[in-house]
Amino acid sequence: MRDSGPAAVRHLYAAIRRAVRADRASPWFMERHPDQPAAQDEHAELEALRARVAQLEARAPARSRLRLRSFFAVLLILVAAVLTPLSVLSSWASSVAGDTDRYVDMMEPLASDPDVQAAVTARVTAAVMTHLDVDALLADVAPADRPVVDKALEKLGGPLTTGVTDFVHGTVQRFVTSDAFERVWSDLNRRAHASVVKALTGEGGGAVELAGDTVTLDLAPVIDRVKQRLVDRGLTVAERIPEIHTDFTLLTSDSVGKAKKGFRALELLGFWLPVFTLVVAAGGVLLAVRRRRALVTAALAVAVGAALLGLGLWAGRAFYLDSLPPHVSQPAAGAVFDTLAGYLRAGVRLVVTVGVVVALAAWLTGGGRAAGRVMAMWSGGIGAVRDAAGFTGGPVGRWVHRARRPLNWTVVVVAVAVLLAWDRPTGLVTVWIALCALFVLAVVEFLDDDSAPHLAAA
Repeated sequence: MRDSGPAAVRHLYAAIRRAVRADRASPWFMERHPDQPAAQDEHAELEALRARVAQLEARAPARSRLRLRSFFAVLLILVAAVLTPLSVLSSWASSVAGDTDRYVDMMEPLASDPDVQAAVTARVTAAVMTHLDVDALLADVAPADRPVVDKALEKLGGPLTTGVTDFVHGTVQRFVTSDAFERVWSDLNRRAHASVVKALTGEGGGAVELAGDTVTLDLAPVIDRVKQRLVDRGLTVAERIPEIHTDFTLLTSDSVGKAKKGFRALELLGFWLPVFTLVVAAGGVLLAVRRRRALVTAALAVAVGAALLGLGLWAGRAFYLDSLPPHVSQPAAGAVFDTLAGYLRAGVRLVVTVGVVVALAAWLTGGGRAAGRVMAMWSGGIGAVRDAAGFTGGPVGRWVHRARRPLNWTVVVVAVAVLLAWDRPTGLVTVWIALCALFVLAVVEFLDDDSAPHLAAA
């Protein structure tokens, strides 16, 4: 019978008292104990019952405390799961805002992205052609020939403009696909880093401007290089083109303005929010009554929280591209989004992988039947290979057998540490680290030799 609290104990106590009184008054008891006074014996029994009731009542608050511990353990684990996506976001915000080199490295691949190159080429070509005077190309024509040329331009003006546009477009495209553009792009993003942060935190200026809810990059340095190339290729009229400031859209969304305060808060939290999340999860595990089960739950909860952020990025990308204005190139915008979200996706993969590995390790080292069967299959399969090869570990095998548990945990910890230290690990990197860890664990199991007689005696 399970105790459900002090009230149940008192009811039980009253029922036992009634049963004892009825038993004392029965003829059977008088026949068995004719010389023992009923009142004295009943008093002794009641004292014993009182002592038992006191013990049960003392246990009831302890069980209440256990329930309270379990409640707060579950609460802390849930809080850690909720804070996990925010922790990844805060780490990203801090990295983008506080590390110029990381930001430049993050944006550098866009210089060689075909979609971005096409969008920049079209934007610069349109800006140059807006300020390029085609009639100035004929300024050196002799006055006597001018009426004939003007009459011809009335019929050929369209094709002439098209030819000049193609010439400018080809010049811009050759520059954008060159190494020179990559250097200009990196320098532009390095100078623009502070302005990007200002734009995301609500302030504009510099090479990056925040117009409404759109973050745009000024391509004036690119146009200056293109103007010089046009002059070098014989289009001297390009010298008359004034300084042009044209925008290349990095980010546009109705949520940019709304996200300023959130970005600023995440930037300030930075490194500390992930640490706080880890402390909260550890507190939930330590407070739990069954800590191994709590560790499995906490690890999986954190992994699920990170996975939800990954799903949000996937859905958010589609929603973002659908909401773009018509003049923005969707392929280029998708490339920029993927670049900015690359660090977030790497963080999601990292947290999910670590959570699953920790949960699996905690589950396999437990005493559950399913975990026991899995470990038996693992050990049996490797043992069969070892027996078929006729391998005997000798002193090394005996040492590995004694230190197998610390060795296995060392492999897991080292694999997690390598994954954490890797800069933006890809899915392939994560798989290779997991495969290497499994291989080392298999080697440890293969070297494990528990067949020596002295081990059994020990």
